[in-house]
Amino acid sequence: SYRTEDTHYNIVRVGDELASLLEAAGLHVLHDREIYDYPSYTGSYNRSGEAVERYLSEYPEIAVVLDIHRDALGTDGVIYKTMAEEEGTVASQIMLLAGSDESGLEHPNWRSNLALALYLQEAVGRRHPSLMRPVALVPQRYNQHLTPGSLILEVGSSGNTLQEALAAIRLFADAAAPALLALADRAE
Repeated sequence: SYRTEDTHYNIVRVGDELASLLEAAGLHVLHDREIYDYPSYTGSYNRSGEAVERYLSEYPEIAVVLDIHRDALGTDGVIYKTMAEEEGTVASQIMLLAGSDESGLEHPNWRSNLALALYLQEAVGRRHPSLMRPVALVPQRYNQHLTPGSLILEVGSSGNTLQEALAAIRLFADAAAPALLALADRAE
């Protein structure tokens, strides 16, 4: 099965790894380890949006919100996986997803979120050329309207192993952390 609530083996574990690596690089990280799509995917963005709003209220200095997922790639019972090979490491690929206001819902931050996605895409792609899938700009806003600096980070797909996803997030953090630190320095 590609789904589990055990946070040692699901996408929360990938988030643990990213948080640890970003903190080691000198960034301040708040990692919400809740699973919002259980027991049902329906309502998951309402539940996670409420959590983001609580965190933003408590920590208004939050500059970047990464909603970490894995992509559901497949059709007719066939599950696909994304693959990259970097520096002798086999990893899943990563995709940054930015929502927009195309659906008609208010989303004043979509351009700044897209700019962040393109900035990170360039930084990571320069260092690890096969790691990143193209940035996806989609009509839905996926809670990204709550703050500038919000993106979905798709780490592989349901066809990838945990080891491939962890390898990918390590490569991503290797390049994204310096890029985020540079943004933080510019903001000060």
